[in-house]
Amino acid sequence: MPLINKDWRERLHSYMGGIIKGLGGVPLAIGGIEDHIHLLVGLKSTHRLDYLLRDLKADSSAWVHRELKKKFEWQKGYSAFTVSPTSIEGVKKYILNQETHHGKESSGSELVKLLKASGIEYDEKYL
Repeated sequence: MPLINKDWRERLHSYMGGIIKGLGGVPLAIGGIEDHIHLLVGLKSTHRLDYLLRDLKADSSAWVHRELKKKFEWQKGYSAFTVSPTSIEGVKKYILNQETHHGKESSGSELVKLLKASGIEYDEKYL
């Protein structure tokens, strides 16, 4: 759902970067539009992605409720992809250019394209 308003989106992204740092990760890029975000994060081998995302979603939702007094929650699932070191700069540009990108392609078709390019099987009912 389009819940992330443009007038406070950058504040949310900054706050999420702080959460990631607090969890021991390195936020390399955070961007998105009204209905989703993309994160490029450097993680240690000791990180558990599911725990990091659980904490990131919980803490950022609480921030939106507390600071903005808005009804907000993240979806239950997520998609995660690894990025080779040689692709980091290209992925950063992609993430930081989400508004322009999604003027041409929907979030759903973008996800399907990423899943197919990565050879990941998926069930459309979860998209």
